[in-house]
Amino acid sequence: MPNQLLFIFKHILGVVISVGGGIAVVAIMSGLSGCATTQYHATGDLGVLIERADGRVKIINSSAKQIVQTIEGLGDLSHASIVFSRDERFAYVFGRDGGLTKVDLIQQKISKRVIQGGNAIGGAISQDGKYVAVSNYVPGGVKIFDSETLELKFDIPATQLALGTNSKSGTNSKTVGLVDAPGNKFVFSLFDTHEIWVADISTGELQLTKFTDVGKQPYDALISPDGRYYIAGLFGEDGMALLDLWNMEIGTKKILPNYGRGDEKRPVYKMPHLEGWAMAGDLAFVPAVGQHKVLVVNTRTWEQVNEIAVVGQPVFVMASPDHRQIWVNFAFPDNQHVQVIDAQQQAVIKELQPGKAVLHMEFTPRGEHIWLSARDDHQVKVYSTADFSELQSLSAQSPSGIFFTARAHKIGL
Repeated sequence: MPNQLLFIFKHILGVVISVGGGIAVVAIMSGLSGCATTQYHATGDLGVLIERADGRVKIINSSAKQIVQTIEGLGDLSHASIVFSRDERFAYVFGRDGGLTKVDLIQQKISKRVIQGGNAIGGAISQDGKYVAVSNYVPGGVKIFDSETLELKFDIPATQLALGTNSKSGTNSKTVGLVDAPGNKFVFSLFDTHEIWVADISTGELQLTKFTDVGKQPYDALISPDGRYYIAGLFGEDGMALLDLWNMEIGTKKILPNYGRGDEKRPVYKMPHLEGWAMAGDLAFVPAVGQHKVLVVNTRTWEQVNEIAVVGQPVFVMASPDHRQIWVNFAFPDNQHVQVIDAQQQAVIKELQPGKAVLHMEFTPRGEHIWLSARDDHQVKVYSTADFSELQSLSAQSPSGIFFTARAHKIGL
């Protein structure tokens, strides 16, 4: 069929045409004799907002600062997270009920949904975009799926050793801190057995490398933006476990030996999310557990070099794309506050109160705006990072996580 006729045929029937670079054209024809209305959707402008109480997500447009569509039927989203396909068209939503849902951002509907476990705690997508992995509390372990079909490809049970023996106890460990790593690898921690595992699927087969006795009860983890360092926080003791993925033969080592709750028994209202560490140049800005502090760490030596007093117990400590600003939100009872730290001055320069229970923050891809969810006010606020003015307020029911498609091109997100 000649190219001109093919174009006309597609235009009349109304199809989704992938143009590349995350752009699609939707042509809708009201009748053969009518005029076609063409809408252009660039996926780079899109994102997904979680409505945690109602099992819904909203597709949002970061440039227009608008809600595009609401999609129902995603199950328990009380602790949901999202990753995106390489072309930014599909969002993979990991629900607390074990649901893995593939959402089509162009057609604005659920493409596929499976229940893969009983209690999931997050996921990741491989470097080549072909695999999606899910981390489970129940039944424990990690499952890896084909990103196109959601067909199960690899099942990695995290079975505990019976105490003091070499035999399996039959009880699976909770897996946490699942991230993607370069070379088509996934890295995750085992809370109950104090381990870090690296799953390599680069050959199409599964190869596991296991590191034991990394520290008591790793509860969450992150990977550095360059994909080199995997760092797990420890719930059962102070300090953190670091694995250099460029030199895995060295094994893990302890860093920041005083990081944690220490000997003083302080209430911890919410353990901070390590994914929210702010990496800025040679520095990391780290939420202190149970303290009203953000710690500053030299990433060359992994030693603390400063601390910054803040208004509450920090949860997310996030760097703007240019690394000039560090935005911090807080656990209850101070979760109506957001503070901004100047990375160069290493001092708080602005405090905002966007609403009740600010759960999540997300910068637009180049950082000119930041979106914040105020769960208990049922609002999402958009602020300018230049002058801290409020630009937009959008209604959403119990909003939590905000995820823009630019994450598709970042390691560990």
